[in-house]
Amino acid sequence: MIAAKGRPRPRPRPRLRLRLRLRAPRATRTNALHPGAWWIWALGLGTAASRTTNPLLLALLVAVAGYVVAARRTEAPWARSYGAFVKLALAVLGIRLAFAVLLGSPVPGTHVLVTLPELPLPDWAEGIRVGGRVTAEGLVFALYDGLKLAALLICVGAANALANPARLLKSLPGALYEAGVAVVVALTFAPNLIADVQRLRAARRLRGRPDRGLRGLLHVGLPVLEGALERSVALAAAMDARGYGRSAEVPPGVRRTTAVLTLGGLVGVCAGTYGLLTAEGGGYGLPVLLAGLGAALGGLWLGGRRSLRTRYRPDAWGVRAWLVAGSGAAVAALLILYAAHDVYAAAALHPGVVPLTAPTLPLWPAAAVLLGLLPAFAAPSPTDTRTATATATATGKEPS
Repeated sequence: MIAAKGRPRPRPRPRLRLRLRLRAPRATRTNALHPGAWWIWALGLGTAASRTTNPLLLALLVAVAGYVVAARRTEAPWARSYGAFVKLALAVLGIRLAFAVLLGSPVPGTHVLVTLPELPLPDWAEGIRVGGRVTAEGLVFALYDGLKLAALLICVGAANALANPARLLKSLPGALYEAGVAVVVALTFAPNLIADVQRLRAARRLRGRPDRGLRGLLHVGLPVLEGALERSVALAAAMDARGYGRSAEVPPGVRRTTAVLTLGGLVGVCAGTYGLLTAEGGGYGLPVLLAGLGAALGGLWLGGRRSLRTRYRPDAWGVRAWLVAGSGAAVAALLILYAAHDVYAAAALHPGVVPLTAPTLPLWPAAAVLLGLLPAFAAPSPTDTRTATATATATGKEPS
């Protein structure tokens, strides 16, 4: 409401001021979420997915990841890779079911669905069969196993669609810059490849040429590989122009201590992560992981002293980044604690297939998974460039 001339504008009520303060702001160059927070959130969801084969919980995890991506995905080229990861997850699920039908399943079953012609194999291939009986128990077991892997791929796809790879490379510590370049280039390969394929297919459609089938793939594949090579050369030239590779002189003792702490810490992180992902290592996984993280962080801090690289406008790790990363870590931690301290957790998280029983949705793990929706409300919301352009055109101002 516009105030009358000469009168002060009424101040918003306290409840309205609190609501405006808690509402997520529009994402800009200065308040964009730290890319590491998105990866921690996605890895937390992936860890939770690896702890269960319950299809209801896995479907809930996929729905949570998809909702957050739909709410906070930008229009950048790497954000278009989420659909490709979903298709890859569906393909993996289909391949897992096909293997269960053609090669059989280790789970014994009594409900025979169909009997395929069995291919006789030599004696040295004992234990392997091709064809034969296809049971409902074997198919359900393959479905649960494939859903777990599909959920992991979708969580990784969510991180690729939400995190800016260039800003992720800029945020890496100096000790990991060499390895970080290779990792970030590998992470950006899939989104850039998908963006190039979509761009070239659209160009072929506009020219009236086929963009599907084997012929379209052959005509698109070579330009895509050429573009990937050109990006690699451009990245190497940009790194060389910015003085990449220069390092400061440090004492030999500091170098040895840095190497021992970094390598030992990474081994501890790997061992602790393996313990958390397996049912047998639930007791030692978390302490070993924390010890490895502490040693690795100490090594990274010492290794950063030899780096002469400076950062222009470094990304700040603010309150919203803590909320996003903490929500993913909380989902993984709550499911691990539930599996370790609840006597009925094995039946709830891993429903049986012999005999066939309908899976049930456990209340507390489902509530823990719903914590992963927090980034959809806490992270800065992306700006729709089409709406901003239309508004700027109507008002005569330049879009921000």
